[in-house]
Amino acid sequence: MRIHLIWLIFAYFASAILVTVAAQDAPRPSYVTGEVTVVTDSGLEIKNDKGTTKVKFETTTEFKRVPPDRPSITAATPTERSEIGQGDRLLISGFYNADKTEFTARAVYQMSSSDIARKQQQDTERWATRGISGRVASVNPATNQITIEVRGLMGSTKVVVNPKGNVVFKRYAPNSVRYSEAFASSLAEVQVGDMLRALGDRGPDGLSFAAEEILTGAFQTVAGTVKTIDAAANQITITDLQTQKEIVVQLGPGSAMRRLPEEMAQRMTGFGGSPSSPGAGPGGQRPGGNEAQRTAGGGPGQLVPGGPRGPGIGGGPRGGIDDMFERMPAITLGDITVGSMIAVSSTRNGQTDRVTAIKLLAGVEPFVRAAQMAAAAQGQRGGRGAVSGGFSIPGLEGFDN
Repeated sequence: MRIHLIWLIFAYFASAILVTVAAQDAPRPSYVTGEVTVVTDSGLEIKNDKGTTKVKFETTTEFKRVPPDRPSITAATPTERSEIGQGDRLLISGFYNADKTEFTARAVYQMSSSDIARKQQQDTERWATRGISGRVASVNPATNQITIEVRGLMGSTKVVVNPKGNVVFKRYAPNSVRYSEAFASSLAEVQVGDMLRALGDRGPDGLSFAAEEILTGAFQTVAGTVKTIDAAANQITITDLQTQKEIVVQLGPGSAMRRLPEEMAQRMTGFGGSPSSPGAGPGGQRPGGNEAQRTAGGGPGQLVPGGPRGPGIGGGPRGGIDDMFERMPAITLGDITVGSMIAVSSTRNGQTDRVTAIKLLAGVEPFVRAAQMAAAAQGQRGGRGAVSGGFSIPGLEGFDN
């Protein structure tokens, strides 16, 4: 599940161009965006979520370069066709041929991969040094404050988030963790149990945070044993480990699928106590120092826009849980077997029998076994198959819903 900050940039950029073009006479050009995959003598190929498009250049085609930190027409400067390479992001205006197999470019607006990487690194550092993330514990409209629970290996800490006067609220769209698809929001839409990510300044004591941007989303994570796999429908039916009920997991183009290596899982479940203990969630920092100051940071990560892709929902430090998820081996539906265990994160929408996967993680058996052992030791009811809802799995925020 890739995201994505760059798509936000292009969304604003494309809107500006469309407004300009609206004032022009017909025929109006079409627009395509995407990442360069092939460069030829006569043109190139770009790829986006809808597929691949062949683009042809003409002698009159104009080429412009747009800086990622100023995505506007006024910031575009002339460049050469030879400057375009694989990995660059393009917004192209032009015309399709009759059968729409080829696109003739009139103007090409380029964001180079090197410029994008530089901007991503800057954003990563900014969210790593000035970011905070956690689960919403309470919302106080009277004082305009949000209290979040920030978790670490040694326990959890309550931090009061105070929106600045110019704060920007955003909220993830349903079944999406793309920053580009997040919509304008407000304090009124923030709910207890939401995951929250904020950018701003920590208070001296680490227990308060002045936020200039707040990003929220309602997410849940379920774990279960795979019962059936329907490749044609792109669906998996699991038996929920907590409720023992069947849940249909729908996979889509935006679903990210990874496998947790067994050796990594064994190490993580063996470090810092059982994963069902309050502070044992992976992604927290090692003991040492004030807990509030240790855990109130956290690098950007995608459950939301994450890592270099933008600010995400995650509780880990500098790179965090989401970056850990991204580094795990990618898998496909064909790699999942009946009888294995998976964990799935999705939008919390009130449905109990069907979810659309945002992230799917296979290889979670060590976490489940550790949670079962902890539950048995604590005398929890539910028998051998029951799992406490309070254990964490790397990359899947909100597992303790």
